Amino acid sequence: MLECNSDYMKIDDKRLNEISKYISLILRHKPEEIGISLDEHGWANVEELIKGIGINFETLQTIVNADEKSRYSFNNDKTKIRANQGHSISVDVELEEKEPPDFLFHGTAKKFMRSINENGLIPKSRLYVHLTDDIDMAKKVGVRHGELIIYRIDAKKMADTGIKFYKSVNNVWLTKKVDKQYLVQI
Repeated sequence: MLECNSDYMKIDDKRLNEISKYISLILRHKPEEIGISLDEHGWANVEELIKGIGINFETLQTIVNADEKSRYSFNNDKTKIRANQGHSISVDVELEEKEPPDFLFHGTAKKFMRSINENGLIPKSRLYVHLTDDIDMAKKVGVRHGELIIYRIDAKKMADTGIKFYKSVNNVWLTKKVDKQYLVQI
């Protein structure tokens, strides 16, 4: 459990970021760490999450509203919360199948290039491969992992062969796998 000052106005940005990462861990991978469970669609009870982490609702709302990647969503009455994508546990976040743009992008580190060139993009511990239609976002994501490389994905060609794409509520494109023939390093 994270220790946190209950007065959210006194929590600095660095601490909010730490709490946000912890919430991401809980809602995407390890709800049991704080003794909560997710329903079949990835929703957690807000009161249980707040109690398990040791924060108040205002802090949670600040984190959700300030998250630049819009990682989290509340339900309409804000009694439930979930991560929008990125899960390693099996949940159905009710993704809407969408026709992708002609090209999508994936930013990653050069150290992964050999594996990607041999095997394509695979979700590893996640349920989907994460892609973007914004090359600047791909750069921003990729640089976090080391020396940056960007792949352009021929999403139209993939879709034309029947491969499904989904778009999360925070505009991340998702698919189960990207075979190497659809990748070009740029």
